[in-house]
Amino acid sequence: MDLNKVMLIGNVVRDPEIRTTPGGQTVASFSIATNRVWKDKDGQQQKKTEFHNIVAWRRLAEIVGQYIKKGSKIYLEGRLQTRSWDDQNAIKRYRTEVIADNMIMLDKAGASGGMTYAAPSAPQVDAGPSAEQPAPPAEEEINIEDIPF
Repeated sequence: MDLNKVMLIGNVVRDPEIRTTPGGQTVASFSIATNRVWKDKDGQQQKKTEFHNIVAWRRLAEIVGQYIKKGSKIYLEGRLQTRSWDDQNAIKRYRTEVIADNMIMLDKAGASGGMTYAAPSAPQVDAGPSAEQPAPPAEEEINIEDIPF
């Protein structure tokens, strides 16, 4: 059995970049920062920030473009994917990204709290203008205190 699952809670560090592929699919690219805080052997508090490259596709990308901005706090679920390419000098480059499947906006949205969005679970085939329908919000919202980390 294999598992490739990523769960992150962090702050968006730059406004999402929204593009459309030649095939007509929407894709959003952005980064989030997560912080780790601990005490060193001398009792001094230490802090380390990690930056994560995020890619969202289709309806989730549209939602990201509409609601997410620099500074937004989000919970994100997805999978790791590494791409490689040769740069101008024929040097092999690598980039590891989180391909987003689900997102919960953790910023306060009025009195109701965050909003949940999920990517479609299977790739969609374009069968015409009525084929794509927005993914419904998840039925149950995740409370931040229930996350086991």
